[in-house]
Amino acid sequence: MPLSSATAAVSFQQVSKRYRSAGAELQALDGVSFDIEPGEFFGLLGPNGAGKTTLISILAGLAHASSGRVTVLGADVASDYATARRRLGVVPQELVFDPFFTVREALRFQSGYFGIRGNEGWIDELLAGLGLADKANANMRQLSGGMKRRVLVAQALVHRPPVIVLDEPTAGVDVELRQTLWQFISGLNRQGSTVLLTTHYLEEAEALCGRIAMLKDGRVLALERTSVLLKRASSAKVLRFKTDQALPPALAAQARVTGRVVQLPVPDAAALERTLAELRLAGLQIDDLEISQADLEDVFLELMRAGVAS
Repeated sequence: MPLSSATAAVSFQQVSKRYRSAGAELQALDGVSFDIEPGEFFGLLGPNGAGKTTLISILAGLAHASSGRVTVLGADVASDYATARRRLGVVPQELVFDPFFTVREALRFQSGYFGIRGNEGWIDELLAGLGLADKANANMRQLSGGMKRRVLVAQALVHRPPVIVLDEPTAGVDVELRQTLWQFISGLNRQGSTVLLTTHYLEEAEALCGRIAMLKDGRVLALERTSVLLKRASSAKVLRFKTDQALPPALAAQARVTGRVVQLPVPDAAALERTLAELRLAGLQIDDLEISQADLEDVFLELMRAGVAS
C-alpha cells in the first residue's frame, strides 16, 4: 500500500509499559505520545531510567507495550512487525557481533535477512563511508571496540531503511569515529532518511537535532524544536569559571561542575551581583571568569530539576 505524505515516520500513541518485579509494579513508560516526521533528525533525551531504551525496544519489537500503539511509516510494530522492521534500522547500545564472520560477510548475511541480493555496491559504500574499507576482510574478533560499533551502524543501514534509530551510538568511542559517523548519517538525513537519536552527549543533540523530546520517569517533559528550547534560556546567562576549591553550599546546589569548570545560572544582573558577592565572601580563587549563553545542557538540567511537563 502506498504511503500517505501525511504519514509520520514514527508515531508513539499513548504508549505505556509496566513491569512486575519482586511483587511490585514498575511504570517504565506512562502515556508517551509524539510523532517524528519524515526527514527529521530527532533527539530523544533523558536521564538514566527515564524510559528511552524501553521506548526504543518497543519501537524495534524487542519489547511489547502494555498499552498504546507504535507505528513506523504507518506499519504497526506489533500487528505488522515484518513491514515495520524492514522500514527500521536500529543501532543498539550494546556491542553484539558474530565472531566467526568477517566484516563483509556479516553485512552480506544481514542483507540476506531482509531478502536482499546483489547488495555489494551499497555494502562497499557503507564500508567506505564508515571508514571500514580496509577492514572488510578482517574477522570481527580482530576489531577494536570503535570498529565494531562502526560495523553495527553498517548492519543497521545495509537494507537501506528509511528510518534510522541510533541508541547512544557514540558512547565510549573516539573523536574520529564520532566525526565519521555524524558526517555519514547527516548525509543520509539530507537525502531524506529520518533519524532518531538518543544520547547523553547533549552537544551532539544540540548540533544535530532539529526537534527534541525530553523524558523523565517515563513521561514527556518537553517536546519542542531545539531552537525553541534554547530560547527558553536566552535570558538566563551562565557564569563560567575555573576553581580548585569547594563552592559554598548555596551555590553548589545550583552549580554544574565538570572537573575544575563551574557553571552557575545568572538570569539577570541582580543574580550576577549576588553570585559574585558570594564567591568573594567565600574567598574562592577563580580563573577564566566569563559570562556566556546557556546551552541545551543547561535547559535539560533545569527541566529535569523542575520535573514538570511543559
